[in-house]
Amino acid sequence: MGNGRKVTVVTGGSRGIGAAVCGRLALEGHDVVIGYRSDRGSAEEVARAVVEAGRRGLPVAVDTSDAAAVDGLFDTAAAELGPVTGLVNNAGVSGPNGPLADADPDGMREALAVNVLGYLLCARRAVREMTASGGGAIVNVSSAAATLGSPGQYVHYAAAKAAVDTLTVGLSKEVAAVGIRVNGVAPGTVWTDFHEDPQRPAKVAAVIPMGRAGRPEEISGAVAWLLSDDASYTTGAVLRVAGGL
Repeated sequence: MGNGRKVTVVTGGSRGIGAAVCGRLALEGHDVVIGYRSDRGSAEEVARAVVEAGRRGLPVAVDTSDAAAVDGLFDTAAAELGPVTGLVNNAGVSGPNGPLADADPDGMREALAVNVLGYLLCARRAVREMTASGGGAIVNVSSAAATLGSPGQYVHYAAAKAAVDTLTVGLSKEVAAVGIRVNGVAPGTVWTDFHEDPQRPAKVAAVIPMGRAGRPEEISGAVAWLLSDDASYTTGAVLRVAGGL
């Protein structure tokens, strides 16, 4: 991918890490499609920040676990902004919090649908688009939980993120020859509204080697690098951005 127009779809782009990624990508010259589940106001706010950075921002409502909705997202992106050259798979839900023995099956099912099937469906469509247009890059937002296991908190979520890491490795090998790079970023605990307990990032700081939780901006820089031409020889990598966890 040379210096042509960059059009990147960011799922879960209306808040937290996704919103930070959208803002950073705009500064790096990407037009950005902000995929969001329900909060249109926040998605429009992110789009305004993208426009202020001099790029085009397009909020699109999507349920990433629904194949038809994913097709709608990419169809809208292509129609409004042009061929999609990048995807950041970021939309996620934590599902039930607590020991696995107490976990609600429906909550786990929804979490797996968004965190695993959603990533697969978005990557599937992105690969089709990028194969047709001559290449691109995908970044899957994983989690340090994939290797730590998150005992007592959400083992099912950690298992889903381990699936994301395997998707990253396998798909990277599958599509390398057609000019598509696939990488992952594995954040540790980050200050966002993702947590059931808003103060969790402060409470876990003591067990993080760097002594603090991360900021969304610290994750977005890693995502932006993996989408950039500086990472042109990087594929199948999962970059851990977790303060030493």
